[in-house]
Amino acid sequence: MRSAKKLLAAAFIVCGLPAQAFTPPDESKIPSGPFGDSVRRGEAIFVHTQDNGRPYVGNAMNCSNCHLDKGRKAGAAPMWGAWPLYPQFRTKNNKVNTMALRVQECFRYSMNGTMPPGDSQLISDLESYFFWLAQGAPTGVKLPGQSFPVLPPAKTVADARRGGEQFAEHCVACHGADGNGSKEAGIPPLWGPRSYNKGAGMYTAETAARFIRANMPLGQEGSLSPEQARDIAAYIDSKPRPADPRGQNGNK
Repeated sequence: MRSAKKLLAAAFIVCGLPAQAFTPPDESKIPSGPFGDSVRRGEAIFVHTQDNGRPYVGNAMNCSNCHLDKGRKAGAAPMWGAWPLYPQFRTKNNKVNTMALRVQECFRYSMNGTMPPGDSQLISDLESYFFWLAQGAPTGVKLPGQSFPVLPPAKTVADARRGGEQFAEHCVACHGADGNGSKEAGIPPLWGPRSYNKGAGMYTAETAARFIRANMPLGQEGSLSPEQARDIAAYIDSKPRPADPRGQNGNK
């Protein structure tokens, strides 16, 4: 057990993650009663969005494709790290966002769909799940592991051609040469009409590189260099995907 903990801590350090991060409560601790029922529904929506997020989903993604381990994994934008930071001002829409609005926009961009009503059961259940995951976390504090770890300054300009070579070596086995992933295995499509659109945060190459470096290949976190992660992100971003629904350059 001690050896395993040392290996985990070493992996965190390699990826730029802190050795210690907030630990959300175990699923067995979800309470009974109406609130617990809402938490469980929220978890089901988050993990199986394709089945439980309709009719607001427009692609083949699930929330947990980017927020790994049911939104629990440090370094993969865990929801216990996001919940305490809202409401907050976001330059993306130039206003203060509640968590409800943040979720609505995830459906619009990352899910390439439509925004659920802010007072819908779906939004309420997702907020219940996030609140429950963050129990014990301080409000208004950026917790260790709450985001994708920042990469060191780039040594070279990201290159999509090199990224294609790296993708073939490290990513094709799961995501396929066509980037379509596998619905049966829960592996998301990385480009094309079934993936996130150009308004999604993951379409920002540096954001994608940070995610890739800290979390991919799955089970081999930190095995790619920052340069490899940036090249792969450039390759993925070079592929076609749905347009930003706000129009050219994000403006209608």
